[in-house]
Amino acid sequence: MNFNYRTQGTCSRNISFDLEDGVVTNIRFEGGCNGNLKGISALAEGKKAEEVIETLSGIRCGFKSTSCPDQLAKALSEALNK
Repeated sequence: MNFNYRTQGTCSRNISFDLEDGVVTNIRFEGGCNGNLKGISALAEGKKAEEVIETLSGIRCGFKSTSCPDQLAKALSEALNK
């Protein structure tokens, strides 16, 4: 199933991804730091959502209270709860 998540407090504006049987694929960030977000997406690709959430939750970007990785964790948590 495909999900879209509107990010908050980050340079990226949106995250889209597929979630099938708890596994995350096709992660795409809109906006943000292109190279870093491609790296995050590649590292999370094919992993269980719970593992990605555990790894990325709480990461902060500078003085912000969140980050693009943290927003991906929030998006995955929301998708799992639907």
